[in-house]
Amino acid sequence: MARSATVSRETGETKITVSLDLDGGASISAHTGVGFFDHMLSAFGRHGLLSLSVDAKGDLEVDAHHTVEDTGIVIGQALARAMGDKAGITRFSTVAMVMDEALVLCAIDVSGRGGCYWDVPIVPEQVGLFDTELGQEFFVALAREAGISLHVRKLAGENSHHILEACFKGVGRALRLALELDPRVEGIPSSKGSL
Repeated sequence: MARSATVSRETGETKITVSLDLDGGASISAHTGVGFFDHMLSAFGRHGLLSLSVDAKGDLEVDAHHTVEDTGIVIGQALARAMGDKAGITRFSTVAMVMDEALVLCAIDVSGRGGCYWDVPIVPEQVGLFDTELGQEFFVALAREAGISLHVRKLAGENSHHILEACFKGVGRALRLALELDPRVEGIPSSKGSL
């Protein structure tokens, strides 16, 4: 059965369509109007081995906040749909991602209980026109909507670009590992029988 989904969402602030395939293999198209964010989404999809298409139009005349957060919402919703009942998945994963001097720990439990636990201090507070706090906003929205418990923690790093890139690559890779089908897992990987 295909593990894929397309989700659209339109508000007074944004209009976003996301298509993804968990088994599609790193075919990426990201167009949000925020260059650095497109770069991060490409890294996320490539290292998650996702076929990912993001088309987002937002009120960038205000700032990038609504576009980034709402994109996280829609990607999270698409992930939740693509996962289906989660039968046969690995469920847990932990990745330590290196990007030059930056080292970020990313850990995932596909628990059905969405939450992001973020400890990634970043100075300076901007990369180009991208406010670095938007990294957290994206992953909080994604984790909540996808129903995953996500921990992201900076272990080392000084360069804002490197730190954020390690976060996006690391979460993509951790998501890939947690959602891989394990032939030894029978049914839902939970003693409760559901996730």
